[in-house]
Amino acid sequence: MLVTIFDSNGSAVIDSIGAQLISYKDSTGKEYIWQRDPKFWNRCSPLLFPIVGNCRNNKTIIEGETCCIEKHGFCRDVDFQVTRQSDTMVTFEIHDTEETKAIYPYSFRLSLTYVIENGMLSMEYCVANTDDRTIYYCLGAHPGFNCPMEEGASFTDYELEFEEDETASSMVYDLEHLQFDPSHRVPRLDHSRRLPLTRELFKDDAVYFDDLNSRKVSIINKNTGHGIEVGFPGFETVAFWTPYPAEAPFLCVEPWNGSGIYATEDDEFVHKNHVQKLETGKSKTYGLTMRII
Repeated sequence: MLVTIFDSNGSAVIDSIGAQLISYKDSTGKEYIWQRDPKFWNRCSPLLFPIVGNCRNNKTIIEGETCCIEKHGFCRDVDFQVTRQSDTMVTFEIHDTEETKAIYPYSFRLSLTYVIENGMLSMEYCVANTDDRTIYYCLGAHPGFNCPMEEGASFTDYELEFEEDETASSMVYDLEHLQFDPSHRVPRLDHSRRLPLTRELFKDDAVYFDDLNSRKVSIINKNTGHGIEVGFPGFETVAFWTPYPAEAPFLCVEPWNGSGIYATEDDEFVHKNHVQKLETGKSKTYGLTMRII
């Protein structure tokens, strides 16, 4: 089922399968979300839960049991239920089932609310612990944006502009062992807030920052100043990804709580970097915003 929300300044379309954002347009009808061309990537904004990235050999240990969880978890292909809806907002929700408990043993409720106001799209993720024990999980967003966004522009006409000046490095992803290597970092920003986009930037897969102060980043055309701003106040880290060496016309901005495995971590789920902990009967919300600029 597709749900459209709108106001006078923009619109968004969300697919109940995965509660996935499949369209975000301005008032002129210009599209900003990647449109799932399978030649490059057949998704556009998957919800990552209860893991972000991969577990070692797709296996992790939860409550003493070995659990098989595929990359980015199971939510991407689940049909969410609509629990609230108006012209400008919609809430999607799922909860644990026998199928989810076979691979992730906790009881939970997960909702994602979209609100559009003055053209800005806000997303609120809410995880509730309905189990009789503390639960652990990771949560991430993975929206892909058209890049270039303007006719006649190229991918390299764009840059990332962070909210603050940053001195930061990205952790290299070891493509042979499918893990991040904390001992191998590449300097990316030196008292700067701008990182030019090149194809070579992504030769080692995602560019992953775990040490930023900024909680907003924009994809900006250096020549026109036009682009899109993503705010991620509810997330501890952020990654950027586009397929390499394919010259795909999109860029993903991926706020994460959790990540693919680190070379230094063991297989215990509770030891994953940036794993989230939630006590019985508690809930926690995480915010994400998108704004056309």
